[in-house]
Amino acid sequence: MTTSITLIAGREKSLLRRHPWVFSRAVDKVQGQPNAGDTVDILSHNGQWLGRGFYSPQSQIRARVWTFDQNEVVDEAFFLRRLERAKASRQPLIAEQGLTGYRLCAAESDGLPGITIDVYAKVVVCQLLSTGAERWRSAIVTALTTLYPDSCIYERSDVAVRKKEGLKERKGLLAGTLPEQPVVIEENNGVRILVDVEQGHKTGFYLDQRDNRRIAGRYCQDKRVLNCFSYTGTFGVYALKGGASEVVNVDMSESALALARQNVELNQLDLSRARFEQADVFKLLRQYRDQGQRFDVIVLDPPKFAESKAQLNGACRGYKDINMLAFQLLNAGGVMLTFSCSGLMTQDLFQKIVADAALDAGRDAQILERLNQAADHPIGTAYPEGHYLKGLVVRAW
Repeated sequence: MTTSITLIAGREKSLLRRHPWVFSRAVDKVQGQPNAGDTVDILSHNGQWLGRGFYSPQSQIRARVWTFDQNEVVDEAFFLRRLERAKASRQPLIAEQGLTGYRLCAAESDGLPGITIDVYAKVVVCQLLSTGAERWRSAIVTALTTLYPDSCIYERSDVAVRKKEGLKERKGLLAGTLPEQPVVIEENNGVRILVDVEQGHKTGFYLDQRDNRRIAGRYCQDKRVLNCFSYTGTFGVYALKGGASEVVNVDMSESALALARQNVELNQLDLSRARFEQADVFKLLRQYRDQGQRFDVIVLDPPKFAESKAQLNGACRGYKDINMLAFQLLNAGGVMLTFSCSGLMTQDLFQKIVADAALDAGRDAQILERLNQAADHPIGTAYPEGHYLKGLVVRAW
């Protein structure tokens, strides 16, 4: 007997537009007894076939679609085909920018919901965040070893979002031998970066900011630069490459700042022009303001402030606070590159927050550029949630 879920009348519209999610409140009935991660057909209230996906009984997203092609079978070959397509689509970018670190699979936007895969030289790191990903774990690993026979496969599914799917956090080697950490990747034709895939944030690094790091460097000639939430200092590396007179990297993590120092040395840049401050950014910005410190360029790349809609108001306050403080620290004519990686934060709302922050700081400001995630983090046209990274380049007077 075919296992399927039937939707309540009127709830098929998003599926007809190829959005890959089915929420629990849209489900009328479940036919058969599918287990977590099992493949199910998704039907409209009158029996029209809409898609084929996997079942998540504990999640508010009750099903996510693998395919909108009724003739496509979800098996091991399916995952190899999807990952081959993802790899082929990124080859021009890899060649153009000399990348040895890139995102191979951007989950729903690459037709593989709950599956994020990053490549760091000879290490392929995967996050399997959904019941469907968990169900097809061995097929995914097999496909990756076929596509990257000389690499090891490492899992970083040690994130809390798995709990929403009824899954435990997981981390560890899945295939091959993990090289000594950190590994070195290259981007933007020769910039070298150290990545710790075992202990680093996310899968080890923030590949999505690659283009924005390069853009930041263009504003830094002979400038004093403050790099907030610096992690391993890569915005600072580009600032130094761009001719910055001084770069101050600020982060709470001692180990991240140690890698930041090594990244400067790895790129043969002048370490005497770089400082590394282990501090709470919010507190340090206030301290700098009270001391009368001023900077020509400030980078604000904070962690995600909103994990849920309930946290959005608090996130807005946090973003406004740090942007206001940064405006107060900018010299006249200075430039700020400010970001939000909270998927729930719309571009319009983020721009309003930055505008309000400038107003409260008593500054006139201009938007020079709008920034987004790099091209190996594509956004499915039917999946606007895939657009999570928003940034602005703002000049203050």
